[in-house]
Amino acid sequence: MERVRLLAPILRTTVQYTAGRLRLALGLRPARQGTLDLDRLVWPDSALVRRATECCRETLSASMVNHSYRTFIFGLALAELEQVRVDHEALLVAALMHDIALETPTPRRCFAVVGAERTLALGGEVGDVRATSRTAAEAVCLHITPGLDAARHPAGFLISAGATIDLLGLRLWDVEPAFVARVFEAYPRLGAKRHAAACWRNEARAVPGGRAALIERAALFSVFVRLAPFAE
Repeated sequence: MERVRLLAPILRTTVQYTAGRLRLALGLRPARQGTLDLDRLVWPDSALVRRATECCRETLSASMVNHSYRTFIFGLALAELEQVRVDHEALLVAALMHDIALETPTPRRCFAVVGAERTLALGGEVGDVRATSRTAAEAVCLHITPGLDAARHPAGFLISAGATIDLLGLRLWDVEPAFVARVFEAYPRLGAKRHAAACWRNEARAVPGGRAALIERAALFSVFVRLAPFAE
């Protein structure tokens, strides 16, 4: 029943993506688009952020580390565009940790669940009295769930939206092209399309009953990653 429930938002996203790519091809963009001044961006700094940064850089490839930072930045741009209120510290920790287990799949255990557990563990290590790690862990766990509601799960929604801008080009039409180019300059893609597609296929094989496998079967996720409107 849960899989059936998820198929409707997967279908809606597929239709949205197809229509959006057509608008991009025709040069049609909304009057108002998301952007940030990267030179003035204030990065959250706390013991939890520093520990998550260490974990991300020690665990993931350079390509996936840069994807994590781009996810945070694109998520913030959409938060500003849509006026979604979110804890920036929790959003950054979630971005750094959302794919922490994707490159090394755990058989029969969803990478997002494993990542959420590791995020909670970081909170315990640094004595997270504000429970920011719990908010971040929820976002990590939820970010591959189709149909997330921005009001109920703002951090999860923004991680999902930021990541899919970067991997698929989904909602790329909602952010300014010059801003996107600047983000890619600051955090190069380093073969992100090929690498992320391979990681997703490996996760789907390792956890055939998981959400990644469902999205791969229903929406050909890894194929659309390879077809994303980016050079690499």
